[in-house]
Amino acid sequence: MRNLKLNTVKTLLKRFKTLPIAACSTIMILTSACTSQPITTTKVETAITENSAETPPNILLILSDDHAWNDYSFMGHQVVQTPSLDKLANEGVTFKRGYVPTSLCRPSLATIATGYYASEHGITGNDPSRKLPGGKGGKLYEQQRAEIIAKIDNVQTLPMLLKDKGYVSLQTGKWWEGNFERGGFDEGMTRGFPQPGGRHGDDGLKIGREGLSTVTDFIDKTSAANKPFLVWYAPYMPHAPHNPPPRLLKKYENRGLPISIAKYYAMIEWFDETNGELFDHLEKRGLKENTLIVYVSDNGWVSNPTQTGRFLPRSKQSPGESGVRTPIMFSLPSQLKAKMRSEVVSSIDIVPTILGAAGVEIPVDLPGKNLFDDMKNDSPIARDAIFGEGFAHDMDDLNNPESTLLYRWVIEGQWKLILSYDGKNVSYQKYHKDVLSGPRLYNLLEDEHEKNNLAASNPAIVAKLSQKLVDWYPVTSRKILQK
Repeated sequence: MRNLKLNTVKTLLKRFKTLPIAACSTIMILTSACTSQPITTTKVETAITENSAETPPNILLILSDDHAWNDYSFMGHQVVQTPSLDKLANEGVTFKRGYVPTSLCRPSLATIATGYYASEHGITGNDPSRKLPGGKGGKLYEQQRAEIIAKIDNVQTLPMLLKDKGYVSLQTGKWWEGNFERGGFDEGMTRGFPQPGGRHGDDGLKIGREGLSTVTDFIDKTSAANKPFLVWYAPYMPHAPHNPPPRLLKKYENRGLPISIAKYYAMIEWFDETNGELFDHLEKRGLKENTLIVYVSDNGWVSNPTQTGRFLPRSKQSPGESGVRTPIMFSLPSQLKAKMRSEVVSSIDIVPTILGAAGVEIPVDLPGKNLFDDMKNDSPIARDAIFGEGFAHDMDDLNNPESTLLYRWVIEGQWKLILSYDGKNVSYQKYHKDVLSGPRLYNLLEDEHEKNNLAASNPAIVAKLSQKLVDWYPVTSRKILQK
């Protein structure tokens, strides 16, 4: 397994919070019996002193949910309107060719929270297998839900890494990994499994849809105490249920769009409005200049024109551009000059970049790049390629990511290669027909919608990029699909 190969003793000491958790973590989630679990529960009381050479920036991490890479005004969309995100894009450093390694919400969010690939943090799917004895909700299914959540205990999350610098953190919105304290947040909205509704956010999913006072009150409280803050703002938007305010829905219905698409576009604008409220609040409190705002979507989306709240193949759960591509933005007016950049970046870079901006030591085994100095100095990003991987929605062997591996991809220059594998897949098969096929090679600079597979006519490029995937990490128990 890849994790066994990567986790040397040195890496374990740096990366893992504690080792003796495996025996108790599952019991703890289900019964709260494992009281020795070292979850951080006390509030951070460290303030920035007057002798600090530099005040660390506040951090507002914004995550949209099920949002296509080109469904923004600043990305050229002719219908949907996103004035707040347009303003952010024009004020900060914007990478129009950003990516998430995995186009499924839970593993994608876990990557953004930890800085590790899904095959490293081990959270590769949304749920246990629905084929387990007893089915969904059965005893074994619930036990495996707990075991998946316990994987977050094995890595340092972003709020944990920022604590020593005095940061106070807040979780709102989407959060799969149990209670917010389980992720190292000081405060939060999500009660988490095994509490009722604790699959992926429970009370946290109200944020944005039912106001923003939890965030704005937290910002006011921590800034008044002279403490830097981290806000995880991951509203359930534009994610289904697509139930936007009538005033916004009418605006898009009047364009003659299918109702499912009109609702999705209205949800995007509603989400955009919530960002505008947060930006205005930072401005009014005099915090905008020294707040690092980071924006990314968890995965792509293409609305089904005949069914509200449903997506089409080659989007969510796909390795295609409509599944893994997203704009990624960083705004810190006091240090970063506005620029649209063409380089390819990944959400795997977000944790090290935030740590770099905060002046926090970056763990040596984080696979992403710290982009902060290159953005600040407007220097080229030294990178050969970026990588991605995708797994089935339902996890199978919880300790062997390859058990459900469906695809991997690599982008180098203009080329993107996708290889598919024969991992176990018991759900959403109709969305994977295009995923489960032979090698696909695309020239993204000429074909960003991936209409022309050039693999057959470019065997040397396929071979070269295939080797890059092997060098990234070898797959030992799955076969590459050839047709």
